[in-house]
Amino acid sequence: MAPVGATARAKVNLYLHVVGRRPDGYHLLDSLVVFADVGDRLTAVPATELTLAIDGPFADGLGDGSDNLVMRAGLALRAALGGDTPGAALRLTKNLPVAAGLGGGSADAAAALRLLSRLWDRQLPPGRLEALALSLGADLPVCLAGGPRLVGGIGEDVVPPPALPPAWLVLANPRLPVATAAVFRERQGPFSAAGRWREVLPDAAALAAALAERGNDLAAPARRLAPVIGEVLDELAALPGCLIARVSGSGATCFGLFADAAAATRAAERLAGRRPPWWVAAAPMLTADGAD
Repeated sequence: MAPVGATARAKVNLYLHVVGRRPDGYHLLDSLVVFADVGDRLTAVPATELTLAIDGPFADGLGDGSDNLVMRAGLALRAALGGDTPGAALRLTKNLPVAAGLGGGSADAAAALRLLSRLWDRQLPPGRLEALALSLGADLPVCLAGGPRLVGGIGEDVVPPPALPPAWLVLANPRLPVATAAVFRERQGPFSAAGRWREVLPDAAALAAALAERGNDLAAPARRLAPVIGEVLDELAALPGCLIARVSGSGATCFGLFADAAAATRAAERLAGRRPPWWVAAAPMLTADGAD
């Protein structure tokens, strides 16, 4: 049987405010999340057991896959569906940098939940799949949604934003992993107010202006842990056509917002030529839920 596949697209936080902290230590967030049309690829074929193989340019350091979040998601879904659920041979092609602020592991696991539900032709009741996703990680619910979302709580409050205009993203990572937990521990200062808006923005320039009034509360602690992030931001901001440059998530990946494909593609080529060790990609920002 030919494999079925799903794409685990890069998750980008256009803004990210830390608005509080629960008694159990989990931080409360307000963020606008979008997905860039670039990511990891997951395929599956029916099998007796559930297995995972990993390849791709960023496969090094991920081990044999036995403790990968994709495997944990598959095992959890299989258990929730019942003991007669078959297995699957999964293959993850890791195209995104690891520990990069792009939600890669969570996006991979969310893709596994979607893919295996389709492969096995079995669905959990409404709400159960989302609850299972949240039990695996705070980023999984928005990655399961797969399109632009306003995210609140610790990640469980996921709602569509006002319609977003077409735009392109240039993603840049200096090939330096940054641990999200370490960035949260490094965060200092008061909590921020929520930054949500209700109006529909007409174009990418208006989106950049709205983002300029907001920020990423994890950017400063990420830069203290990895000062090279400042260089990435400076390089992006200096590119012709860049409307705004920001850190995504907890870093070290940063993004530049561009109005169109031509400007973003030229900018990505220029940045890749200037900083050849860095991972650089230009991709459209998805303004609707992406298909697998």
